[in-house]
Amino acid sequence: MTDAPIVDIDPFSDEFRRDPEPAGERLQEAGPVVYLKSHGIYGMARYAEVHAVLRDHESFCSSGGAGLANFKKEKPWRPPSLLLEADPPEHTRVRRIVSRIMSPRVVEGLRPEFERRADELAARVAARGEIDGVAELAQAYPLLVFPDAVGVGEDGRENLIRYGSMVFNSFGPRNELFREAMKDAGPVQEWIAAHTRRDALAPDGLGDRLYQAADRGEITSDEAALLVRSLLSAGVDTTAHALAWALHTFATHPAEWARVRDDPSLVRPAFEEVMRLASPVLTMFRTTAREVTVAGTVIPADEKVLLFIAAANRDPREWPDPHRFDIDRRAAHHLSFGSGVHACVGAAIARLEAEALFTALARHVRTIELAGPPTPRPNNSLNALAELPLHLTAAR
Repeated sequence: MTDAPIVDIDPFSDEFRRDPEPAGERLQEAGPVVYLKSHGIYGMARYAEVHAVLRDHESFCSSGGAGLANFKKEKPWRPPSLLLEADPPEHTRVRRIVSRIMSPRVVEGLRPEFERRADELAARVAARGEIDGVAELAQAYPLLVFPDAVGVGEDGRENLIRYGSMVFNSFGPRNELFREAMKDAGPVQEWIAAHTRRDALAPDGLGDRLYQAADRGEITSDEAALLVRSLLSAGVDTTAHALAWALHTFATHPAEWARVRDDPSLVRPAFEEVMRLASPVLTMFRTTAREVTVAGTVIPADEKVLLFIAAANRDPREWPDPHRFDIDRRAAHHLSFGSGVHACVGAAIARLEAEALFTALARHVRTIELAGPPTPRPNNSLNALAELPLHLTAAR
């Protein structure tokens, strides 16, 4: 029994993944809170309610699991994430350590190497002309710089893309996408386990600094290993998807790319607008910690609530003309990095990567054009591209 409008949308269906925008609009028009009968869960797609839930960790907890599985009603099938699936004060303890290790000073210290690698990559792809924007830019660049920052060796880094796919597909039902992502998962998990050990990490990288926190007794060695895994699962895959959508957006909005090329200071606001318009995160879950009332709808305790992040980022109640790419828009309060105590701890590094890469491309690439239709990469939680054929014209 519920007093929320009952909606027949399945957020994990092929139809939804192919084109989530119409479904997002239907959900918004249905009401501030809806009930999704396909999975027996509540949902929200309007910006105001989604933003409020993300910032209210006392009423909408994360310890119920980041996915569809309800850890309040069933035993977790895997160890919960120390960052994504813990609540204060336990979350606060771990988050404080990770935030210190990835402080603004530390992130800014990564800038020279990130910019150097971005310039080399941009020069190479500009000279080639015809490229796959996903494999040769959006994935290639994070795989160059982020594992270096963590301290992971060069061999087998492609496993990080598969690992991210495994993690984010696990947030949905045990459907074909999940089964495909987990197929032959053993070698990937073995690689991750081997490369997150302390002896496999470069001295004084982000990973090693987590183990240094364990030396000081702030966390255990096992927790340090799990946190390194968390960095690797979220630090490459989602950033690669964001960069791919930025490339696609610039390719389909040549006038905006010309503005960025002429004034690279626009790279940062342009990337924020890409994150709003083409959010790589479609949905994320919270679980009610107690009975709560939202916009007149009573949601019982221990119920799953699905937040439609991409839809909220296009809510016309918050964003005028929400489907238009506008690099002059003040878009930094989008929800693609979350909000509140569980906001993405690596957001500053993702922004640095985007700034370094597209500033370098602005120097080396005059035009970015689609050379063919993009190929989507279906995922239970993410909005992703598998291939993005591009034609680049080198700057003279």
